[in-house]
Amino acid sequence: MKRWQFWLGVIISAVFLFFALRGLNLGEFWQAVKSANYWWIIPGVAVFFVGLWVRAWRWHYLLGPIKKVPTRVMFPITCIGYMGNNIYPARAGEVLRAVVLKRREGVPISASLATVIVERIFDGVVMLAFVFLNLGQLQNLTQESGFLGDIRSLAIIGAAVFVGALLVFLLAAMFPRIAEKFTRWLVERLLPQRLRQKTLAIAFKFLTGLESLRTPQTALMIFFTSVIIWLFETLKYWFVMHAFPGLEVSFFALMLMNGIVNLATTLPSAPGYIGTFDGPGIAVLTAYGVGVELATAYTLVLHAALWLPITMLGIYYFSREGLKWSADYRSQVDAERGAEDTPQLPSEKE
Repeated sequence: MKRWQFWLGVIISAVFLFFALRGLNLGEFWQAVKSANYWWIIPGVAVFFVGLWVRAWRWHYLLGPIKKVPTRVMFPITCIGYMGNNIYPARAGEVLRAVVLKRREGVPISASLATVIVERIFDGVVMLAFVFLNLGQLQNLTQESGFLGDIRSLAIIGAAVFVGALLVFLLAAMFPRIAEKFTRWLVERLLPQRLRQKTLAIAFKFLTGLESLRTPQTALMIFFTSVIIWLFETLKYWFVMHAFPGLEVSFFALMLMNGIVNLATTLPSAPGYIGTFDGPGIAVLTAYGVGVELATAYTLVLHAALWLPITMLGIYYFSREGLKWSADYRSQVDAERGAEDTPQLPSEKE
């Protein structure tokens, strides 16, 4: 990652935190933190990990046409990916888990990254569904609640982006020969000769990773699984809410919060989604009439409860894989990608 990208993320995080925490009464905030019953975090963490196992199963299902990898193998790799997202900037954990899968199972990185992108598109669609289920409440998300911009318009734009990307991937999966021909045509017209072979090799591996979307039944299964995953995560929000006396909002409100904060964390930020998670979360709760100090205490504790357990487990699995911490993380990724054999490119003829 370039240095300017890192600092852009830090600035965006700082802006979100500024608008979220301005006017905060530190005494009342600290009182809310001290009065919480933290035993409620235990069942919250438990349901989160159940959802994470379902997420590992979904990745196993997506990879099925490429290679059958058991869910018990996918789960540690998924944890490593979460850890990478929490520690490294720019969602580097997504690439990290593709690298680990390549090392363990020999799955080409480009193909596994295609399945990761498909996962994220379905996640985005589900998050937007959570938001649209609560459209009637969005009018409360005003600048007075600390939320910036017209969330209705942002939700509509986001829906168009995610659904559009999903349709493109579905068409590429259902009509692979047409997708290959179009990709070849595009590369040959946009890139110089010296870059075409390698680019086409990566592109065709990527298209291979979309094979699991070739039937509507498979796409529906992935969508259904994605809904289950995010309901489990919302259930964690619900358990942690019970740790704070006086905090009572509906499960639908927590679905809205979950949808908005996870869409917001797609923005560049400091590692761990600092600010981009907290600012929107606090804004949603204050829009429902929760005091800013209580909303801040809950959101920060929830963020820590989401961040710490999976990061520690990911570090354990990371070290067990024999991977090395390095300031030049990208060199490890490049080394793994360079180790891939160049595949046979599909013929231009049918």
